[in-house]
Amino acid sequence: MPPKVSVTAGNSQVLVPFLLTCRVGWRLTNKGVGRVNDRPDPADAIDLGHPNSARVYDYFLGGTANWAIDRVLGDKLSELVPIIRTGAQVNREFLGRAVRYAVGNGITQFLDLGSGVPTVGNVHEVADEIDPDSRCVYVDREPVAVAHARILLERDGDPDRHAVLQADLRDVDAVWKAALATGVLDPSRPIGLLMVSVLHFLDPQDEVSEVVAQYRELLPPGSHLVISHATLDAVPEAELRQFEAGVELYRASGIAASPRDRDTIRAYFGDFALAEPGLTWLPEWQAAGHQVLLRERPEACCFVGGLGIKG
Repeated sequence: MPPKVSVTAGNSQVLVPFLLTCRVGWRLTNKGVGRVNDRPDPADAIDLGHPNSARVYDYFLGGTANWAIDRVLGDKLSELVPIIRTGAQVNREFLGRAVRYAVGNGITQFLDLGSGVPTVGNVHEVADEIDPDSRCVYVDREPVAVAHARILLERDGDPDRHAVLQADLRDVDAVWKAALATGVLDPSRPIGLLMVSVLHFLDPQDEVSEVVAQYRELLPPGSHLVISHATLDAVPEAELRQFEAGVELYRASGIAASPRDRDTIRAYFGDFALAEPGLTWLPEWQAAGHQVLLRERPEACCFVGGLGIKG
């Protein structure tokens, strides 16, 4: 069993001994950390020689679960794309509004794919504010993100209602089976499936459309699918040049970055009915009554998103 660790702000290095023991499928139980599936996975190895998109995103949000190599890339990206940190916050705001919308429409359980490093306003925290009995399973393949999520849930979560899995969202059957095996999700009831700021980090050769279609098929009727995705469609010229340079820097750093056109992103929702206002710039989605960054220049964020409902 992985040893328990304590983490102090600004010292993510203490996670290394814990991370080196991680396996796909570890989850929280009322006795600490238990196993759903203990098969060793080569992907568990911590790669500190290359930046990671989840850790860079954490850096943009002001987190501490990142290493020097992530901060170097983050700083270079910020030089090329000055608005990129704001864009990360815009995504976080969208996530919160989407979760609140879903809970307000009867969704009480969530599966957060590519959940990243926990920060302020995590899915279970937002949902619990409205429904204290809500449930959430987090999934990410990045060991640092998973380890921090486990620590957060050990401290503040409920093992009967919250779990975290280390897995690759592209392995749909394995992710779905492991998520249900936690006992947190009830497959007979609607689920809120979240894919926020993650699909554009999948390589174009990963058959993204097929992956998302498989999840849509598995979701029970009434489920909500939330997606935000980077796009260069209709982005203002000044930001367009910056974002194109940022995409190239991501790729040169070994991170797949694939902004896609609106039609492609819309197709990820299949025949799900889109909640108002449809697929739109993130600062425009369900923004009434909320403080929203980039409200006056929503297209500058280069992210669109929406929420689809399965009939």
